Amino acid sequence: MTTPQTNPPDHRLCVAPMLDWTTGPCRFFHRRLSRRTRLYTEMVVAEALIRGDREKLLGHDPEERPLALQIGGSDPRRLAEAARIGAEAGYDEINLNVGCPSDRVQSGTFGACLMRSPDLVAEGVAAMIRAVGGAAEITVKCRIGVDDQEPRDVLPDFIERVSAAGCGVFIVHARKAWLKGLSPKENREIPPLDHELVHEVKAARPDLRIILNGGVESLDVAEAHLARGLDGVMIGRAAWRDPVAVLASADRRIYGEAVPDADPFAAAEAMRPYLAARLAEGWRLGALVRPMIGLFLGRPGARLWRQRLSEGAAKSGPGLELFDEALAAMRAETLRAQDAA
Repeated sequence: MTTPQTNPPDHRLCVAPMLDWTTGPCRFFHRRLSRRTRLYTEMVVAEALIRGDREKLLGHDPEERPLALQIGGSDPRRLAEAARIGAEAGYDEINLNVGCPSDRVQSGTFGACLMRSPDLVAEGVAAMIRAVGGAAEITVKCRIGVDDQEPRDVLPDFIERVSAAGCGVFIVHARKAWLKGLSPKENREIPPLDHELVHEVKAARPDLRIILNGGVESLDVAEAHLARGLDGVMIGRAAWRDPVAVLASADRRIYGEAVPDADPFAAAEAMRPYLAARLAEGWRLGALVRPMIGLFLGRPGARLWRQRLSEGAAKSGPGLELFDEALAAMRAETLRAQDAA
């Protein structure tokens, strides 16, 4: 048995790794709203990380930490090399994807299909732990089963085998994945949730840190699961749709810090130097402000904010002035609403 890792990270609230969503600009923006929430990259295929443009794939701002790199793969040697590279790049955690059901991932024999190969996952995890030498935490994100598997048999056995290899942190998407017949989007919505199974796993394995993913859409729901004994919750698209509702009060509500909730206008202002620096490097404004579209959701002027950013940034060559104009318009709408109240 591999010796379990020590000093596990704090996963009380996490934002899920999401392809095309949890980009560098998204993570930097989310960090303006919560200092403590754990953030994740998009999944990076181990082979691409070993052979590809590491600066492009791994580049991040130190302010994004605590930050996890999610990798995909199934060859223990390649996973070990990718984990070593990620740890050397400064990531606090290297997370192995055992949950993605997309055809592209399946064709590489990794992601959710690895739920059928727990011993291979265990071998990969052990190799990753040896490779990083304690420089980063090695964690696993999995499903409760795939296809015709019985989750109450499969998930405990999977966790038993992989934890024996030294993994002490499991992020469990509480749905099965159907490898054929459902799209990745449908796999996030159609298979029924089984939150109770995740709670049962935690009760049976109090020595492990178990984080729940899937169907957690608000801090109210997150707090309820934490109160029942889970070590953490992971929220996905809700953090993109309404980042203020999910993140602005997280440090106070989830982590118990005596701090004021993040103000959306202050968060937008804090993004300005970052936007200017990235624009100077050749980034397009649309890619930079896309994660901020929902910043003022539910507030007077939110539609105007969304339109100005999404439509204006789609035009060729807009600069920081578009962002400034949209923010000024949002402030004006807020003042008008306050005067009318």
